[in-house]
Amino acid sequence: MFENIKKICDICLELGLQGYDLIVYKDGKCVYRKFDGYSDIENKVPMNGKERYNIYSCSKPITATAALQLWEKGLFSLEDKLADYMPEFSRMTVKTDDGIKKAENPILIKHLFEMTAGFSYDVNSPSLKKCYEETNGKCPTREAMKYLAKEPLLFEPGDRWHYSLCHDVLAALVEVISGEKFEIYVKKNIFDKVGMKDTTFMLPESELSTIAEQYRFADGKHKNVGKNIQNYKIGSEYASGGAGGISTVDDYIKFLEALRTGKLLKLETLALMQTNRLTKEQRRTYWTNGTHGYGLGVRCDRGLEGYSDFGWGGAAGAYLAIDTENGISLYFGTHLLSSPAQGIRSELCRVAMAEITGSQDYQNVFKKLKGLYDYSLTY
Repeated sequence: MFENIKKICDICLELGLQGYDLIVYKDGKCVYRKFDGYSDIENKVPMNGKERYNIYSCSKPITATAALQLWEKGLFSLEDKLADYMPEFSRMTVKTDDGIKKAENPILIKHLFEMTAGFSYDVNSPSLKKCYEETNGKCPTREAMKYLAKEPLLFEPGDRWHYSLCHDVLAALVEVISGEKFEIYVKKNIFDKVGMKDTTFMLPESELSTIAEQYRFADGKHKNVGKNIQNYKIGSEYASGGAGGISTVDDYIKFLEALRTGKLLKLETLALMQTNRLTKEQRRTYWTNGTHGYGLGVRCDRGLEGYSDFGWGGAAGAYLAIDTENGISLYFGTHLLSSPAQGIRSELCRVAMAEITGSQDYQNVFKKLKGLYDYSLTY
């Protein structure tokens, strides 16, 4: 068992991934754990399974979970206007072919979850740069949103799907509704609750040495870019709900299992989270339109054979998947930006689930990878 998943991990290394740590749970038990390669290329330090990573967009499901906990308490509705909680978003403008105009439609809270609010992912926009200057480099999460609201939207809220700072705004909304700093809320209500001792959205400078070496892959080489989050942490007091998380594989699988089993959200809420919400028009701009839909902060099943998981992935290679139907949770940890193995992560997930369930639905995955990478996969 797991012969093929090991071979796909080997493909990742062959393509240039410096190291990885993969963990798979079935019905609450670890059925596969494998780490290989290096956590520190320069000093030839092998992976040991204890590495602490910048998880980038694998932060998003955590943020969505935090917000949905508050939704379960009846503290907001998905149809509520964002401006009812954060007034700076009451007078938005939008870019059009005829210039910048007043937005006709309000941003609704559901748009933040769905990535359909109209924001960009420009963390170097003029307004956010001004935030950095005027807050002496701090950019507190809630305060930063007052600056972001001055930037014109790319389109009318709800018109299309566009990857953006939506979940950073969602983190600020958690602050407004809960009355606590986002990083404090998630620590109390998620991390502490499930025993995630090495996970945070606000790393003390004294703990920077605990982060694994981080690389960027370019021109066939690995460049060490330092241990800090790249690009997305715009200030020292900015807890990026979309990309600011730091965690370990052991910690993150605890989050996935707690989510899967209803310890963090009600199972009905979890079902809502993984229900496709994209309209026909929104699907046209969605990245994985051919395989998955998009729910409340996660890719999700859209009824196609072989794609029953929900989850997301991160810029430095991390990847998460939960299959509630089959009782499976999977997390793939690594620390390589612009990884040449990014496109294989979803296939890794499908093969793992196929090998666990004994399904033959994923034979085409094996055939495709064999054709692309000339590996002798069993199928």
